[in-house]
Amino acid sequence: MDPATENLTVALFVTCLVDIFRPNVGFASLGLLERAGARARVPQRQTCCGQPSFNNGDQDSSRALARAVIETFDEFDLVVVPSGSCAGMLKTHYPGLFEDDVLWASRARGFAAKVRELSEFLIEHGVEVAARFAGAAAYHDSCSSLREMAVREQPRVLLSRVAGLEVRDLPDAEVCCGFGGTFCVKYPDISNRLVSDKVADIEATGADTLLAGDLGCLLNIAGKLKREGSAVRVFHYAEVLAGMAHGGGIGEPDE
Repeated sequence: MDPATENLTVALFVTCLVDIFRPNVGFASLGLLERAGARARVPQRQTCCGQPSFNNGDQDSSRALARAVIETFDEFDLVVVPSGSCAGMLKTHYPGLFEDDVLWASRARGFAAKVRELSEFLIEHGVEVAARFAGAAAYHDSCSSLREMAVREQPRVLLSRVAGLEVRDLPDAEVCCGFGGTFCVKYPDISNRLVSDKVADIEATGADTLLAGDLGCLLNIAGKLKREGSAVRVFHYAEVLAGMAHGGGIGEPDE
């Protein structure tokens, strides 16, 4: 643990998908922040990051949501997100939303500098991993994690410390799973082909579990695995690191 972490006020940005579909990821993330020694908080006034409106060209709604998020998290030293997708929106796209507004552009840049994807924060601040998870897991990298947050090795380093867990890389690991937010709605045939190929790659590894850091990808892939009758279980990496992957996996009833 980094002693300096104890002096940081750290906010957890709970994504919409985590809040609605998999709260366990939020609880696991909060536990990991506390294990790292951070004074972690979950602001009650937080809202959507604005990515759905941004991806669909609604810049006015995106800016309104961005202002609300920036103001909500203004008091914190760091903002940690268990999602490369939402983290990428906050860090990469917020400043560009206000390129014609000097005041808000400055605030957005300052906010973006505070944003960390969860595994990025945990590596930076030396969290101790004491979890156990038996089996082999394939790891899926989300497009946003790779391309917007430069997060690839961080979750693998952390997962390598989990007792009993073997992590296997997927072939064509940089290829999208087909979710892409509203992409899967606009282009369902292409999306289905992408996730079908991804599922075939997962099965080819012989892994019994799939892990990733973006719940959108995980829901998409878990749904396809279940429709094809696969026994592969699906978890967010935070659940494994926090020792909270003992119940039902994503897309399964709680055990």
